[in-house]
Amino acid sequence: MKNFNIYGTYMLTAREVRRFLKVYHQTLIAPVVSALIFLSIFTLALGQTQRVIHNVPYLDFAGYGLIIMTIIQNSFSNTSSSLIMSKVIGYINDILMTPFTGKELVLAYTTGAMIRGIMVGILLTIVLSFIIELRIYSFIYLLFFVLVACIFLANLGTLSALITDNFDQNSAITSYVITPLSFLSGTFYSINDLPSWLKMVNLLNPFFYIIDGFRYSLIGECDGNILFGIPYLIILNIVIITITIRIFDTGWKLKP
Repeated sequence: MKNFNIYGTYMLTAREVRRFLKVYHQTLIAPVVSALIFLSIFTLALGQTQRVIHNVPYLDFAGYGLIIMTIIQNSFSNTSSSLIMSKVIGYINDILMTPFTGKELVLAYTTGAMIRGIMVGILLTIVLSFIIELRIYSFIYLLFFVLVACIFLANLGTLSALITDNFDQNSAITSYVITPLSFLSGTFYSINDLPSWLKMVNLLNPFFYIIDGFRYSLIGECDGNILFGIPYLIILNIVIITITIRIFDTGWKLKP
């Protein structure tokens, strides 16, 4: 690609990867432990009830949801924490002074977040393989929804850090937007169990289509419409990537 800073983009990506690997106990191991705790709580809450959803045991159903939920949460955390820290400490200026375009910055931060999200997902999958039955209905769908989820949440994390000024504001977005949307999108239950009005609201939630699509790639069953979810997620990715590139290029809330 003409005038594309390949080496610089690679080095920024490598820096992002090294950053989360240095604190692997916090960025890789802790999310896996948290997911196992959630699975244990919900399983114990059901007691001896042998509930089945979409022809799979509830333990498997919830486990599949936890895998993709952990992936998206860590993809978001990687970009949002990295960028808000660079803004608060002030070394964002060092990045802005380099010959990076908005596209190169978005690519580097997104790739770093994708690597973290996928690594956490693989670790959790390995651990859960001793607890639940793993299956794959469609590898193509699996790859698509994992990549789309990582890209969407990575750029959502970037946008969150770009529009906020401190850790408190950034944490508020995580607490009031990301966590509720991910937990209320069918991670631990089928949205068919929800009241009709709440089900309709969930059908606008992109997190629902990510989790539902990922689960469909494993068991071949879904609550929503996959043929609607795929273009819906693609369009949302295009929109949010365009916005983050524009903010980087203009320097809004970045340049003094």
